[in-house]
This record gives sequence, C-alpha cells and structure tokens, in this order.
Amino acid sequence: MADECFGQPRLAAIYDPLDPDRSDLDVYVRMAEEFAARRVLDIGCGTGVLALLLADRGVEVVGVDPDEASLGVAQGKPGAERVRWICGDATALPPLQVDLATMTANVAQAIVGPKSWRETLRRAYEALRPGGRLVFETRDPAGRAWEEWNRRDSYQVTEIPDVGAVESWVEVTDVRGPLVTFRWTYTFAADGQVLTSDSTLRFREREEVEADLSAQGYVIDDVRDAPDRPGREFVFLARRPEARSV
Repeated sequence: MADECFGQPRLAAIYDPLDPDRSDLDVYVRMAEEFAARRVLDIGCGTGVLALLLADRGVEVVGVDPDEASLGVAQGKPGAERVRWICGDATALPPLQVDLATMTANVAQAIVGPKSWRETLRRAYEALRPGGRLVFETRDPAGRAWEEWNRRDSYQVTEIPDVGAVESWVEVTDVRGPLVTFRWTYTFAADGQVLTSDSTLRFREREEVEADLSAQGYVIDDVRDAPDRPGREFVFLARRPEARSV
C-alpha cells in the first residue's frame, strides 16, 4: 500500500521540496559501494532520489514503483535516462539478476498485508544473483514513533519555487495493533486548495522480520542501527545464499 500523496500529481511534484534532506539515503549509497554493487533494484523508488544517486556513480539501476505520478517526477529529472523505470510493485518485475535490492524510507512498512510482504520478499530474492543482498529499514515498534506524528510537532510552511507557500502537517488517525494510520494535510496558499493523503504503516518486531526473511530463504548477515535515527530503526542486511556446488 503506497502513500496516497505519491499518486496525486500535485503532491508528487512537491514531495522532494517538502523533504529536501535525504541524508538518510547516504547509508544505502555506502552499502552499494561496500558490496561493490554494479546492478541495483530499488523497490518503491518513488521520485527516484536513490536511483539517480546510484546511477550518477555508474551503477545500473532498475527503479520500480506503483505510482505513475511519482515515476513521472523521477523520469523528468536530469540523468533519468540512465535508470530503467517500471510502474508496478515487486510482482511486476521482469527476470533480473542484481547485486543489491533496496527498500528505503517507509517502503517496507507500507507493505502492510502479510501476503504482499511475503511476495515482495520472494520476488526480491528471485531478482538477486546468488550472493546478492537485500537491504531495507523499518522502525523499531518500541520507539513508538507515531506518538510524535501530530500537528504541533510536524507543522511547517514551505516556500516552493513556481508553487508558492505550502502548509503541511501530519496527524495519526488510528492505531490498531501493528498498524498505524495517519493523514497528511497540505494547503496551497496560491489557490487555497487543501489536499490530504492517508497512509498506513505496519510496525514489525525485529524477530518477526527475521523470521519472514528466513522463511523466504535469506541468510541474515546483519541488523544495523540507522545512522539518522539511532536506536529507533533497524536496517536489515539479508543475502541470497550462493548456489551449492554438486
């Protein structure tokens, strides 16, 4: 389940200006270098920030995302012709053999259904070459991050070139077990239009994620701390095992 905002052209167009600091992606760029990845699959690539960062470094990248509006933004950026863009989820992937597959930001948590989650892990596994790695992040439920998702703490006004001032804030609308639903509100000063975007994330325990990965055949090499959210987020490094010699 993707964030609604990515599917609305007017919101997709302002997504990057509203969140210009993408230093959270530095860890993925470093891991691509650490693993000498020459071919990368970016699942849930959104507006293409990571895909283009890697392509700029000579990496062959496939970016897949279910929202046409977000892919439209990605495809309009400089260097976009160096990335292969696919509209769809992981089940829409053609046969691939990549060194590294990624799910950054909220992507893993936005796949809320257990069946969809298992299928995403399976299709990512199939896309990896033997020895290739899947890396992704998910928030530690113990940190209860959603308690900070309120208008008081999130309200901001952003001046965006050719758009004008945009007010934005987030509020939680429902917490039901591991599922947290929240609504972003955006007000455009230029014409007064108000748009909202409802999203649901699944907060999985570390043990649950490890069990899901193992069930799909992955070997878990490491679970790291997220540099931009120390103590609040897990970064999983899982590997497709090398084929056994007969």
